[in-house]
Amino acid sequence: MSLLSYKQRNNIILVIIVALGCLIAWSLLGIFSAILSTLVLYTILRPAFLYLVIDRRWNKRLAVILLLLTSIVLIILPFYGLSSMVISKITELQNDQIYYKNMFFKLKHLIPVGSNIQSLLEDGLRKAGTWATELFPSIISGAFDIVFGLILMYFMLYFMLIEHETFESAMLKYAPFREQNALRFAEEMKNTTFANVVGQGLICVVQGSMVSLSFFVLGYNDPFFWGVITTFICFIPVLGPPIIFVPAALLQIANGHNFAGWAMIIFGFVVILNIDNVLRFMIAKKVGDIHPIITVIGVVIGIPLFGILGLVFGPLLLSYFILLVRIYETSAMASDRLERIKTIPEEGEL
Repeated sequence: MSLLSYKQRNNIILVIIVALGCLIAWSLLGIFSAILSTLVLYTILRPAFLYLVIDRRWNKRLAVILLLLTSIVLIILPFYGLSSMVISKITELQNDQIYYKNMFFKLKHLIPVGSNIQSLLEDGLRKAGTWATELFPSIISGAFDIVFGLILMYFMLYFMLIEHETFESAMLKYAPFREQNALRFAEEMKNTTFANVVGQGLICVVQGSMVSLSFFVLGYNDPFFWGVITTFICFIPVLGPPIIFVPAALLQIANGHNFAGWAMIIFGFVVILNIDNVLRFMIAKKVGDIHPIITVIGVVIGIPLFGILGLVFGPLLLSYFILLVRIYETSAMASDRLERIKTIPEEGEL
């Protein structure tokens, strides 16, 4: 006869499950970004997958392979290609001391600054260049990690899409909510993901493209490069396009190109900044919007964890956390109401 009761054995099993779960979670920290990328891509590709399989009656495997190849061509390859371009350009500018000296010499005649401020700005720009170089993923230095992460991400994504019914039913079964709240969380998580990734990404690409196009038309140097930089910076609401086009316009004015400088400033503040509000309003009507405070705090959290991907993943994680808190509050309030109803005596008991 066992010395332990049924409840004691269950408690021991629960402790073992929690301990093993913590160990597994700790072991997966190195690939957490790949797991999060898988969930994000699953949320984005799921509507297209269901459309091809259910509406168009495509074969599941054919639909998944097509979507994965499309995501590689439209997302992965351009991102790492642009990252390599940014790294090489930043390294080139960082090693070109004459570039910085000429830039500060011209700006000093336009905006008088003291020698101490000038040295601080020069040091700050060099450190910013070093930080930006480390921020972007380098295909040469981290080829193995990048390839391994992508293989793992697409391996999980393939089976999650192929067996989406099993995956979603398991998530629904083991979610720590009632079914109604679990479905609500899934719907709001989808909207949050689309607002953060697709919505914010679209706004940043449009603003970056407008900066690049205006630079090209007005005769600025490296318009494509500065458009890419603007696209990344636009993920941070506090900074945005002015941190790129204002210094560039001031340099043009300092070089004697007054029309190119003032035209860029006027076009930037009147059109490029306001297009953000127009697009954000249109996107908010479709999938919702993310508050700028959440975006800024999320970026601060995400960049140390994920590098340049933290511009997206940081606000996303913070949005998921806030969403979980709201679901928990709703469940707690419902439980409290149920408990109060149970304590009310029936008429026959009075």
